[in-house]
Amino acid sequence: MGRDTYASSIFKTELGWMSVAVSQHGVVATSLPEPDYESAADAVSNLSAKPTSNGSPLLHEVEDLMIRYCAGENVSMRHIPVDHGKASDFTMRAREACRSIPRGQTRSYRWLAEQASNSNGAARAAGRVMATNPLPIIIPCHRVIGSDGKLHGFGGSIGLPLKAHLLEMESHNH
Repeated sequence: MGRDTYASSIFKTELGWMSVAVSQHGVVATSLPEPDYESAADAVSNLSAKPTSNGSPLLHEVEDLMIRYCAGENVSMRHIPVDHGKASDFTMRAREACRSIPRGQTRSYRWLAEQASNSNGAARAAGRVMATNPLPIIIPCHRVIGSDGKLHGFGGSIGLPLKAHLLEMESHNH
């Protein structure tokens, strides 16, 4: 794969359709589980990624891990390389802090901001990073909740019910 070439895959899991795209540097995009193929494909459509059956070993590994994760298996994705592209330092630090949240646990946006910055007012910025997370599940933004302990904001077409389901699934198998 060249510098701006991506391999992608769209596949079915127990929770719905998902997609993943990889570059030569790591995973660049994933979707949340979606009710249909087209919604999952939207997560990688802006990359001009071509679905491929002979993609990189990383593509196949991530697809396998996502299928197993959605089946409720306790799988780790911390070792999966991430291609952050041109993300800011704050964004990269917030994403990596999110990746450190153990399965079955949650942290607040305030905690995430504290891990990524010295600024006390960075909770909104951390929330924005999670809202625009191109790698759900690998960067487990569903584990980030409000300071009030409530679930706030979640992408995909299913939204908060999916976030609640993922947290419930993880809490029973961590």
